[in-house]
Amino acid sequence: MSIRRLPEHLVNRIAAGEVVERPASALKELVENAIDADASRISIRLVAGGTDLIEVTDDGSGMTPADMALALERHATSKLPDSLLIDGAIEAVATLGFRGEALPSIASVARLSLESRVPGAEGWSRIVDNGALVGEGPAAIPPGTRVRVEALFERVPARRKFLRSARSEYAASLDVVKRLAMARPDIAFSLEHDGRRVLTVAASETLPDRVAALTDRGLIENGIGVDLEREGIVLGGIAGLPTFNRGIADHQYLFVNGRPVKDRLLTGAVRGAYAELLARDRHAVVALFLQVPGDLVDVNVHPAKTEVRFREPALVRGLIVSGLRRALDEAGHRSAQRPDAAALELWKSEPIAPPTPSPHLWGEGRGAGQYEAPSPALHAVYDRRPSFAAPPPQARAEPAYQPPPQTERYPLGVARGQVARTYIVAEAEDGLVLVDQHAAHERLVLERMRKAMAGGGVASQALLLAEVVELDEPACDRLEARAAELAEFGLDLDRFGPRAMLVRGVPALLGQGDVVGLVTDIADELAAFDEALSLKERLDHVAATMACHGSVRAGRVLSVAEMNALLREMEVTPHSGQCNHGRPTWIKLAHGDIEKLFGRK
Repeated sequence: MSIRRLPEHLVNRIAAGEVVERPASALKELVENAIDADASRISIRLVAGGTDLIEVTDDGSGMTPADMALALERHATSKLPDSLLIDGAIEAVATLGFRGEALPSIASVARLSLESRVPGAEGWSRIVDNGALVGEGPAAIPPGTRVRVEALFERVPARRKFLRSARSEYAASLDVVKRLAMARPDIAFSLEHDGRRVLTVAASETLPDRVAALTDRGLIENGIGVDLEREGIVLGGIAGLPTFNRGIADHQYLFVNGRPVKDRLLTGAVRGAYAELLARDRHAVVALFLQVPGDLVDVNVHPAKTEVRFREPALVRGLIVSGLRRALDEAGHRSAQRPDAAALELWKSEPIAPPTPSPHLWGEGRGAGQYEAPSPALHAVYDRRPSFAAPPPQARAEPAYQPPPQTERYPLGVARGQVARTYIVAEAEDGLVLVDQHAAHERLVLERMRKAMAGGGVASQALLLAEVVELDEPACDRLEARAAELAEFGLDLDRFGPRAMLVRGVPALLGQGDVVGLVTDIADELAAFDEALSLKERLDHVAATMACHGSVRAGRVLSVAEMNALLREMEVTPHSGQCNHGRPTWIKLAHGDIEKLFGRK
């Protein structure tokens, strides 16, 4: 068989496979072109997640008719100055695009309409349908450029059938717009999907405001500024407090020289910086911006330009870890965890008054008429007690405390007290047992949910007042699509507008908990699932998320009866020796080990 040259239209379609994987890929290239054209406002319209229509309009510098013709040819670009064309120093490129492949690749697999006008001239239009020029002529358009991409992959069925649902493609496109808008707070962005305005950010925002607007408004209160420079590399951005975290890592935004990237080195550095501050199943919320000299980074690794290579990766990783740890150290005792407002209100409005003392309580020879008020310190003790605490027993015949039970009958012993409001101290026949109350109860709740699911489903507890949980639109779409399966877990959800879910009931096993946190974490879990899998096949993930929210928290004071009940249930529950995340729930210090600590052996 002889060697032949490939036809130009086939070359373009092959190239399109690298540059245009899905609607989000095409949208990224078009928005980057608008940014490179010095636009101050970029408007985007999508239909069916971008599979039917992608339209990007900017007020940038525009193109002449001759430039438009060249822009639709492969490897033609205006972004490399003559000096770079002669020297071939691609590392000195300062624009987002430079390969000259995007427009011809898109035009080879869709119907592309390109309209543009430079200031002081007439507008012009060119229409290319799957690689063939089908029309051109004058266009009525303000200065700038408008690009329409219709019926993407319509004539390439092998690629079209691999596209996901319109919702999934829309979620990917929204993520692309957010990342590009985050890198350029000086540019106004708007996004419309299926006729609805879903995103609008104004120009001239500060970087923290822009990041918070596109991620979570709570990041302003629960974030720390990052600022560090080392050997010509500058690191800036905002990092969330360790307690302000998410269930998946898709809220980590990384930029190199203004370019959104997804790089294992950078994500690994973020994970290393938070290693001792987050549970293994939680992920930090960060937006980090690296400014690296061009000769120290290669952005020409892949046609999509989302991967980079650093000449000195150890230096970059060390800079990120040091910058994040320094910022987190400066945060001191700050935490995103807030006390329950309702509990605080009850505490302030209904303080428990100290009981009336008996005459002999304050000293010998004092009668009722000689009563003296207790000291301020004693008042402080009573004022610190929660409103639901029972008053101390008065005029009771039985003892105030039951004698401690024997230890021989129970493998995990009997509770003797609580340390740091987190660990239960129990005495067993052969040693001392320490139990992590949150980790242990988390496992118990999970096993209860498994048993309930095996019996036909988890009972739902209706909320007295339905609660509205605000999320971004793709998260609401994921929850709505799985609402029937979530109902089997006892979580009753309804859609409440584009960006909110209405919670009518929660699993009865969980009791009263953080409904907002529960729904947010489940939405994050669903984002990490393969859509081809049933939710039942990922029972442990969703059930573990629910169990975590329904378990006893560290910091809660438990009575002796509650501690012993927890120990007894652990003894009869499978897998109770480890929590849902693989950490041990209890440890035992044998008598012999204790004696060694005191030098008795």
